Amino acid sequence: MTSEELTLNVEKALDEIRPFLQSDGGDITLISVEEHSVKVRLEGACVGCSVNQMTLKSGVEMTIKKYAPQIEEVINVVGV
Repeated sequence: MTSEELTLNVEKALDEIRPFLQSDGGDITLISVEEHSVKVRLEGACVGCSVNQMTLKSGVEMTIKKYAPQIEEVINVVGV
């Protein structure tokens, strides 16, 4: 899979999870896609949410891995 295809697959995954985040007043932005990791920024209500790390691992990371199995981790970048 090319880096362009990988990025498109990650964007598809984020499009799938985004409505769930938005329904709670949050959102997510893709910062970068690297060889085995994805950097995102949780926004809105997600920033101060006490379960945002669980959302990141159980929701976002799981969905991204469904579209791009070679991704090993999803990192939330704060303040970028």
